[in-house]
Amino acid sequence: MRPRHATVVVLTALVAGSITTLPAAAAPKEPGNPPVTAQHSLRTAVTDENFYFVMADRFQNGSTANDDGGLGANPSVSGFDPSRKGYYNGGDLQGLLQELDYIQGMGTTSIWLTPSFKNRAVQPEDNSAGYHGYWITDFTQIDPHLGSNEDLKALIDAAHQRGMKVYFDIITNHTADVIAYDAGERAPYVSKDEVPYRDAEGNAFDDRDYAGTDTFPELDPATSFPYVPVVPEADKDLKVPAWLNDTTLYHNRGDTTFAGEDSFYGDFFGLDDLATENPRVVDGMIDIYKTWIADFGVDGFRIDTMKHVNDEFWQAFGPEVLTYAQEQGKDEFFMFGEVFDTTKSFTSQFTTRNRMQSVLDFPFQAAARGYASQGAPASDLETFFAGDDWYTDADSNAYSLPTFLGNHDMGRIGGFIAADNPGAAEDELLARDTLAHELMYFSRGNPVIYYGDEQGFTGPGGDQDARQTLFASQVGEYLDDDLLGTDATHATDNFDTTHPLYRGIATLADVTAEHPALRDGAHQHRYASDGPGIYAFSRTDATDQREYVVALNNSTEPKTAAIPTYAGKRSFGLVYGDAAKRVRSAADGTLSVTVPALSSVVYELSGKIPNSKAAPAISLQQPAPAAEDNGRMRVAADVAGSSFYEVTFEARTPGSGWTNIGTDDNAPYSVYHDTSALPAGSAVEYRAVVLDNARHTRTSTTAPATVPQPRLTMGLPAEGTQVQGDVEVTATASPENSDYAVTLERSIAGGDWAAIGTDDSSPTYTAVDDLAALDLAEGTQVQYRAVLGTSVSDVRTVTVGSLVDQPGTVAVAGSLDSELGCGNDWDPACDEAQMTFDDATQTWVLEVADLPAGSYEYKAALDRSWTENYGADGAFDGANIALTHPGGPVTFVYDHRSKVIGTR
Repeated sequence: MRPRHATVVVLTALVAGSITTLPAAAAPKEPGNPPVTAQHSLRTAVTDENFYFVMADRFQNGSTANDDGGLGANPSVSGFDPSRKGYYNGGDLQGLLQELDYIQGMGTTSIWLTPSFKNRAVQPEDNSAGYHGYWITDFTQIDPHLGSNEDLKALIDAAHQRGMKVYFDIITNHTADVIAYDAGERAPYVSKDEVPYRDAEGNAFDDRDYAGTDTFPELDPATSFPYVPVVPEADKDLKVPAWLNDTTLYHNRGDTTFAGEDSFYGDFFGLDDLATENPRVVDGMIDIYKTWIADFGVDGFRIDTMKHVNDEFWQAFGPEVLTYAQEQGKDEFFMFGEVFDTTKSFTSQFTTRNRMQSVLDFPFQAAARGYASQGAPASDLETFFAGDDWYTDADSNAYSLPTFLGNHDMGRIGGFIAADNPGAAEDELLARDTLAHELMYFSRGNPVIYYGDEQGFTGPGGDQDARQTLFASQVGEYLDDDLLGTDATHATDNFDTTHPLYRGIATLADVTAEHPALRDGAHQHRYASDGPGIYAFSRTDATDQREYVVALNNSTEPKTAAIPTYAGKRSFGLVYGDAAKRVRSAADGTLSVTVPALSSVVYELSGKIPNSKAAPAISLQQPAPAAEDNGRMRVAADVAGSSFYEVTFEARTPGSGWTNIGTDDNAPYSVYHDTSALPAGSAVEYRAVVLDNARHTRTSTTAPATVPQPRLTMGLPAEGTQVQGDVEVTATASPENSDYAVTLERSIAGGDWAAIGTDDSSPTYTAVDDLAALDLAEGTQVQYRAVLGTSVSDVRTVTVGSLVDQPGTVAVAGSLDSELGCGNDWDPACDEAQMTFDDATQTWVLEVADLPAGSYEYKAALDRSWTENYGADGAFDGANIALTHPGGPVTFVYDHRSKVIGTR
């Protein structure tokens, strides 16, 4: 086993890229207080890639010899049926090799492949095949439907000869569905509180106590899990490497609902969920992916389902794999994870706390769709980019995030635009699609083109409905699609290099290659309309010092704005768009720019921005725990002046030296320092230094802060509900720590608080309150809270009772409403989304016979409006509930007693 530690030393940075250090000290040296080192904002090796994300089975059929994967003609065995969207359609690695000219022709610098390892060809329970690559049985072999290991090596070598990289989509969370349970093929989830893990001797334990260490209890498959894992005799040695056939290396708790504890431990629609807390799994996965780096020269990994794996796994996996790749000469090796969430305070945890290099920018996708397709206010983009500071630490920041507009799970940008703008003319749809790509290419991050988007592919939804073939299709559902910007259909090959979107993307790649500051220069907000209209920002390279002004307009009318710049009375020349060829800034530096409807323009400053005469004054605001993440300290600096500045932040604890915690190059200047591994009550001291564009520096005075107590948040019961019998009471802690033991308490009718249980099983702390034993009268008020040391959670107030005043109607309102037959998504008044009340169960039910496969979000909306709605955990106006659906029937159930809506 490899030595590792259970906690991360927060003030020590793993450097994943180069940092330029200036030779000048930033302040006079004082005893015990060495000068701050002024630094440029970090740019890792990967801030200027143009990714092409491709599903090999759906791109090009280079060889019909491998169509059935050597399994014969029967589709139920081979999984090959080119007339069905859920089966292998015939694309392969040889097809990709044949079309490298096409791929590179739009400016692609990196090819990202969906998982290509050998899959279980068909899973009968899903009535689908493993064409997508997420049902892996052999992690050492390319899926025979796609070719061979030699084909992959040939593709990578050919791409490298062209100066392109190849990225693999990898999985560490699960394997194919091979393990069944004694209770049935796909059983419901059983929590750790209900049935804890037991070692081979029968002793209960919490697996989180061992995560991140070199030890783990010995387990017995017959007694250690809530279900006994069962593997058919024919499949006992199916998985490769052989260690994957050990059933004690899986969680064995039943299917996930994608929420709470089971989002880490549950099976994804039966897929065998690996026990990533176990060091054998950690070591095994590291060894698997080291081999692909050493033997095939893979340039990086996109990592699937990252948020469903425990933090300690990533804290070990990321640094070790990165170090190994760099030892193999892969200085630009790059890993980014899939964290399907639009909250930056959460997605950024994986690049800061969990020490991974980057994550897919799901928040960008939502913001870009809102602006380009849905006519959202330009100020929404201002707010969005202001949140980039969540990603800034010593070894990573937002400039390395892969940005995208749609994907194989959620759907295509063309489909979103068509759905968001019903009845719009073809020219408008194409203009909005182009605008979305302009925003993606000109703003910070690494743009990702999802294959087929360059040909105007649309589709009615996500998952299988967004996985059309570029070669001629035989799938009836695909043949019905309307493509943007062309009269072509899916009945013919679609490798048209004259398509307006293909040409537009190629132009964007050319412009950003000619003007590299548009790829990795500092992204500084400049202007945003209150409503639809102009959003403007500048991009400035810290060394070249030439400002570019980017202005986009999502209005259907031309708009003009006075945009601030760093340079007054200076000339700016047009480098992109349909606008005046040259404009001049006013004395105050504002630049009057007119942007055509649904378009973008880019101007370049003639010469460098003026040198700063002296470093500006800098002072720290009082550091404080972030409201969104109690394990992060917001450290912000106020900087006087209006030139191009970069601010480096440092931190130290008593007895330690100053450590860099990140450099911010766009105002307002801040970082969110991760203090989650420091004990509550620890003292931390902060300081900052500003670097101007003439290399002058000035240092702030220091500012003290104290690491806060963990924040406890109640989960169940939902506020205002009626309860009886056994009441499940849950809470979570932020930041989470496996050493916590949380006490759940109850108060009756305003009386004293009494403990109902203490739980040390993270991440969800649970107790069950037996109200029946108390013989409380109907209408009695009961309150619940959680306590950990001096930390006390919010209070949940419920009422004892069996009768509930039911609402008039309840709707499943969400992104799936259009699939239900509604005119729009998120429509609480839509008839097709209304549920039916079941007197027998006192619940509301909506049975959907065939919901298309895809990733959705939804809530319960009462009385055909949003006035009263309930989200995750039954919270009033709470968070959206995520649903990843494989396709087919699904039943939604809402209980007004708990206010909880879910599926069964």
